[in-house]
Amino acid sequence: MTSSDKPTCRVVRPGSTYDGKQGFSYFEGIARESVGSSAICMHLLTIPPGGRAKAHMHESHETAIYMLSGEAHTWYGDNLEHHVIVRAGEMFYIPAGVPHLPANLSDAPASAIIARTDPHEQESVVLLPHLEALVPA
Repeated sequence: MTSSDKPTCRVVRPGSTYDGKQGFSYFEGIARESVGSSAICMHLLTIPPGGRAKAHMHESHETAIYMLSGEAHTWYGDNLEHHVIVRAGEMFYIPAGVPHLPANLSDAPASAIIARTDPHEQESVVLLPHLEALVPA
C-alpha cells in the first residue's frame, strides 16, 4: 500500500442532500461514497413537521440515533406493534433486521444524527410496504 492509498482523516460539512428509500431527505455525511468508510455511516436527518418514513428495516446492520432537537415517534417490531417517543438529548438503538417506521407528529422539525454499521447508507434498506397500514396516518 502506498501512502496515497492509505486512508486519511476527512472533514465532512453537510450541505447537499439525497433522497433515501425510506422517504426522507438526508444530509450527506460519513459513508463509503463520501469518505471511503468501510464499516460505518453517519448522517444528519431533519424530519419536517408531519413527516413520516416508509416502513422498512436495515437487513444486517444496526442503527444508533441521537435526537438533537424535537421528538420522533417510532413504531417497531415484526408488526410495528411497539411504539416509542425519542426526545432531544436521548439515544435510540435499532438492532439489525427490526422493522420500524419513524414519524414526526409535532408542528416543529425534529433533527437527529443517525449512525449505522453499513458504510453504504442505502444498501441494506429493505422496504416493507405490507406494514404501512398498521400505523395510523
